[in-house]
Amino acid sequence: MGAYIAKRILISIPVIFGIALITFILLNVIPGDPIALMMKEHISPDVVERVRAQMHLDDPAYVRFFRFLWGAVQGDFGVSYKLNRSVSTLLMDAFPNTLMLAISAAFVSWMIGIPAGILSAVKKRSFLDNSIMGFSLLGVSIPVFWAGLLFQYIFSLQLGILPVSGFSGPEYMIMPAIVLGWSAAGTIARLTRSSLLEVMRNDYIRTARAKGNWELKVIINHALKNSMLPVVTVMALQVAGLLSGAVITESIFGIPGIGRIAVNAIQNRDMPLLQGAVMFTTVLVIIGNLVADILYSILDPRIKYD
Repeated sequence: MGAYIAKRILISIPVIFGIALITFILLNVIPGDPIALMMKEHISPDVVERVRAQMHLDDPAYVRFFRFLWGAVQGDFGVSYKLNRSVSTLLMDAFPNTLMLAISAAFVSWMIGIPAGILSAVKKRSFLDNSIMGFSLLGVSIPVFWAGLLFQYIFSLQLGILPVSGFSGPEYMIMPAIVLGWSAAGTIARLTRSSLLEVMRNDYIRTARAKGNWELKVIINHALKNSMLPVVTVMALQVAGLLSGAVITESIFGIPGIGRIAVNAIQNRDMPLLQGAVMFTTVLVIIGNLVADILYSILDPRIKYD
């Protein structure tokens, strides 16, 4: 397993390099001058050129790119053009908020999606099965921004039981977690159902039933564990995606997380901040994939990594 993890880390290096290169190229071909955006309207061109030289923006593109890579390897993503603060500090300040949202949304999706998928598989082709699958399809199909606005209208404006936006306490996390979790729960429920139905057709499940075991015991002890491999993959990727920044949700509910930082960086053409956010989220997604692969071997000892 140690050799496999080391191999995956080595494979991830060119992926990170490629994403950093693509991001750098895209940011440099977008029209607009970041210096003009960060300074006042009537600043003289001489001052603009002097500031550009001080920030090394007049250096060749390849020099700026490799300077950024060297700093990123050391955990230094530069200084934000707009906020004049260390990008690493800004990301570390925002990450706990995104982490709290991701954990809350993941908990909601797992607590809803897995039991719903099991019930749907056990009661296949029944009214309960159709209802659960319809509800999960609704969660997957509804855009997150529309669901967020709908929840704000119902639970904040009409019922007044939850704050409409902000980030000042646990109650502010309820609606964002449900909005994100509902969409993820739909995917988990449908995948759990299909995977469980496939496993329950195997011979060892029929043998367990023939021994007189209770149906719930057969599902939990024999079927569920073997059906969770594809579900674990999706769950790990969902968590990695949530940690990389739920851009729309954080913007709608006013959560100062990674996603909101990335949106502000795009609007202000803040290249160091946006590059740092992209690199940070790339590493999180790679870690999520690696964790999913490790969980494979825990759930199914037959899987070995050579």
